This record gives sequence, C-alpha cells and structure tokens, in this order.
Amino acid sequence: MMPLTVQRAGAPLRLLCLGAHCDDIEIGCGATVLDLIGSGAAVEIAWCVVGSTPARAAEAKASAAAFLEGAAAAHIDVQAFRDGHFPWQGSAIKEWFEGLKALPCPDLILTHTRDDRHQDHREVCGLTWNTFRDHLILEYEIPKWDSDLGRPTIYQPISEAALERKIELLHHHYPSQASKHWFDRDTFRGLARLRGLECNSPSRFAEAFHAPKLLLRLDPERA
Repeated sequence: MMPLTVQRAGAPLRLLCLGAHCDDIEIGCGATVLDLIGSGAAVEIAWCVVGSTPARAAEAKASAAAFLEGAAAAHIDVQAFRDGHFPWQGSAIKEWFEGLKALPCPDLILTHTRDDRHQDHREVCGLTWNTFRDHLILEYEIPKWDSDLGRPTIYQPISEAALERKIELLHHHYPSQASKHWFDRDTFRGLARLRGLECNSPSRFAEAFHAPKLLLRLDPERA
C-alpha cells in the first residue's frame, strides 16, 4: 500500500481539530495527534469544541492541554452550546464557525463523519464542509450505541505508546464519563486494533478516517 503524506516544506503543519463534545477529538483522533507531535515535526494545532457545560469545559481544557503538550503552537477553544440541540442552534453555531476563519489557515482539518447518527456530530461535520470549502478535511469516527461505524477510506497507523497515552489521558481527564458503559479501554483499544488489522499497521493499531473528497497532485519525481 502506497502512503500519502501531508507536509509543508520549511513551515509548521497547521491542524484544526473540531469536536462536537468535550471528549470527541480525543476519542476520534487523539493518538494521531499525539504521534504527530511526538514525531518532532513542527505542528500548530487549533483544538475547538462546540458544546460543553462548565464542569465538562474544565475537563476538556485540561485534556486538550495534555494532548497538545509539545506542539509548536496550541489554540484551545471550548464553547458552551447545548448538547443534543445543535441543529436548533444552527445559526449561532454557524456564526462561531465563521469566526474560525480568523485562525491561521489549516493544512488539515479533522472533524466528525457525515454519517454519524448523533445529530450534533452531523451538524459539526456539515458546518465544517460549509465553512472550509478548499481544504483537506478528514472525518474521524466515534464508537457508540448507535452502531453507525462505517467503512473508512483513510488509515493512520498509530504507535501503541500513543494509543496507551490516549486511553490514559481520557480516563484521567474525563471522570464525568467513567460511569458510561462504553467509556473503557476495551472500546478504544479494540477499535484501534481492528483498524490496524485493516491497514496492516506495523504497530497493529490505527485510527481511521473518511475522506469524501481528496485532491491528488501526483508527482513521481518527488516520490
């Protein structure tokens, strides 16, 4: 399998991570972020969460700070839109999304998948594509009760160390979720192992993404 790479010669890689709820980014792409920072590459990351309560916002900010430790630059934004009601707050959320254009232009955006059955997740995905119309966007997956996991098209092999760190940070920073039946290491490790199997990851683990639209510039001379 031939890999495709995302890089900027001589400049930091700018990443925009979008999550509907306070733990979504960590669950969907946390190990990818940890490995990217841990690689030593210069990475500037904007970490933006749409919905929270005061208690969960404190969890999210502490978690984001831990995940982003070592990044060349980090911007953390946790909003307080009401959980479960994003479609009915669409105008206000749209205004907030428009404000994200003031951030440095991202090279890669990570957001929810459009086929997610949670209405908040779908709203965030739709507004991502509506707001950023000429960007590389990958959609991460969230395992949950709705049994809506799809067939991803993009795989990012992750180190086992990053996966274990992701799980450790999730459990440390989100005690509010500890009673949830799905919030355990078996869920997170099991999905990563399955995705690693599907892409023959050297580490045995991977995070997976959906890519509804990609622009290729094939240049064999630079391979």
